[in-house]
Amino acid sequence: MADITLLDGGMGQELLARSGDDPTPLWATRVMLDHPGLVRDIHADYFAAGSTIATTNTYAIHHDRLARFGLDPMFHALHLRALAEAHEARAAHPNTRIAGSLGPLQASYRPDLTEPVSEAAPKYAEIARILGPHVDLILIETAASIEAAEGAVIGAQAAGKPVWLSISVDDRDGTRLRSGEPVADIARLLHDPIAALLANCSVPEAMADALAALRPLGKPFGAYANGFTHISGNFLKDAPTVKELTHRHDLTPEKYTDFAMGWVAQGATIVGGCCEVGPAHIRHLHARLIAAGHRIV
Repeated sequence: MADITLLDGGMGQELLARSGDDPTPLWATRVMLDHPGLVRDIHADYFAAGSTIATTNTYAIHHDRLARFGLDPMFHALHLRALAEAHEARAAHPNTRIAGSLGPLQASYRPDLTEPVSEAAPKYAEIARILGPHVDLILIETAASIEAAEGAVIGAQAAGKPVWLSISVDDRDGTRLRSGEPVADIARLLHDPIAALLANCSVPEAMADALAALRPLGKPFGAYANGFTHISGNFLKDAPTVKELTHRHDLTPEKYTDFAMGWVAQGATIVGGCCEVGPAHIRHLHARLIAAGHRIV
């Protein structure tokens, strides 16, 4: 049996569900401002469910997002707040780790908005330098194109911590990034130090093909899927909110676990959940992994 790293599940959707607030384009960042401590509580629930990694609520803390709402002066403070809430939750759960999240610049799922590497890398490096002293690794999330991934990977090195790269794939064809580029083309980034390769925030049905493309690249690999029906056209417009996304009613903890156990059977050693995958899913997945003889690390 294998040693499996169990990631947490989605943060943004949990924050919205628990806060009861209407979603805004600032999404999880806005809720963190209005409800201090809620991020900590969600991290704690994922640890209690069996997760061994807390992913910081820093995915969308970018200058371009904050400036639209006059909050850019809080850029540094918001990162530190997210880090503090992760550490507060971790205090009661030894032998766990914190992953510093780097989300896409401008918007998710929008390879058309990808910034040139020469512009993106310094922006990521600024965040990586804030996160680095306080995290165990950097997790680049939802990279939708090779160029977007490259800028993030170069910038993430500034943290001085291991870098995990996670891509988002086409929901209908898991062998391709949302840009249409083959997942296998990630190979050209491996001259930079990348410690693990993952796929995230796509439907679980697409992940097996994504993992089949990642496996030959010779890095530890894994997946954490979302629970949306699809990424709607309205969400791909400027400054969307999650009102434009529909959650699946069929993706029970049992069904999600079936998908994840399939990824493990493919050789994945890192699994977890993304948007709309909550503590109940992670708890069920943890139990199945243990029952199958795997060790959670």
